[in-house]
Parts: sequence; structure tokens; C-alpha cells
Amino acid sequence: MTDVAADQTFAGAAETHEPSHIGPRLRAQREQLGLSLRELARRIGVSASLISQIERDKVNPSVSTLYSLARELGLRMGDLFSDEASSVPAASAHSPLVTPDARALINLESGVTWERLTADADPGVEFLRVVYDVGSESCPEDSLMRHGGKEYGYMIAGRLRVQVGFERYELGPGDSISFDSSSPHRLSTIGDRPAEAIWVVAGRQSDGRRSQSSSGGT
Repeated sequence: MTDVAADQTFAGAAETHEPSHIGPRLRAQREQLGLSLRELARRIGVSASLISQIERDKVNPSVSTLYSLARELGLRMGDLFSDEASSVPAASAHSPLVTPDARALINLESGVTWERLTADADPGVEFLRVVYDVGSESCPEDSLMRHGGKEYGYMIAGRLRVQVGFERYELGPGDSISFDSSSPHRLSTIGDRPAEAIWVVAGRQSDGRRSQSSSGGT
């Protein structure tokens, strides 16, 4: 996807979905590392204007762009979740229980939502409820994601296509899947209703490489 096309895609997504609420975290880390917008954009292959809009929460990143930003900035995915949506008082923050209205979340491009199902960030495991809206995808068809760790998914509702390498699997309610995240992979919805799943990523932090694409998430 070209920079112009990416900017248009993200701008369109921003019009219809809630902000990601991760922009300030990304900007603070970039500035702490002494990286300019242009340099960070060059490293991950997008435009500086796109990163500027993401940092100001004007547009939401795609799954693949978020992975690239986190890796390049040395952030764990758990560092990016926003607790702003939680209605639970701060005094309850140390409870291991997480109710639906207390989940930290990230809203991504094209209606992808990640909700953290643990009370706090876990450095070794990401335990998530993921929702892919109709027409959503984790990355373009010609640029599959890969990263460290292993993924486990269990479908709750809707249908989800999971491509791992050259193989494609169609998951419906009750189906489950597991695969090595270092294999190029892509998630996308099937049909006319959102796909909802429980997703676990274990060991992502063991991957210190910058983002890669199979043409050369979750």
C-alpha cells in the first residue's frame, strides 16, 4: 500500500470509529528516543503525516502499522492499552477481576478492536477479546504479518479467515486455531457480520526484530 493510499484509508476509518487513544504514548516514546516523524516514518515505510495523525489520535493505525510502530519504538503491546474506557474506580485497579466495562482497549483502523482481558499488562502473554468489523483485516493481502511468539484463537461469533503462510482457514463459532507467529499471517472477516474471538499471543516480547512483511497480526 502506498503512503497516499494508507493516509486515505486511515482518514476514512477515523470518520466512523472511536479514536485509538494510543497517540500520546507513541509520541512520548518517539521523542524520548530522539526520533523525528520523518525518520520513524522512513523506518516503517509510511508517511510522516500519517504518524502525526496517529499521534494526535486523528486516525487509527491498522494492526500491521501498530506492530511496526511498537517494535521500532521498543514498546510492548501491553504498554499501549488505554484504561480511559474503564468506569471502575482506581481503588479497584489491583483486583484480578476484569468486568466488561473495565477492559482496557485499543481501537484500530477499519473497526478492529482489541480488549485486554487481564487487569494489568502481562509481559509474557496477551489475553484479548478481538472484534473485526465487516470488511476488516489485520494487514493487506500482499503484506502478511509475522512476529515473535505463538497465537491461539477461539471463535465466539461471526466468521474469520486466518491465513498462515500459503494456507487459509475459515473459522466459525466454536472453532479454534493455533500457529507460530513467525509464520506470515493475516486475519480478515468473512461475510456480513463482525467476527468476535478470544485471542492469546504468547512470547511476542521475545521478538526483537523490526516488523517484516512476507512480500519481501491479529
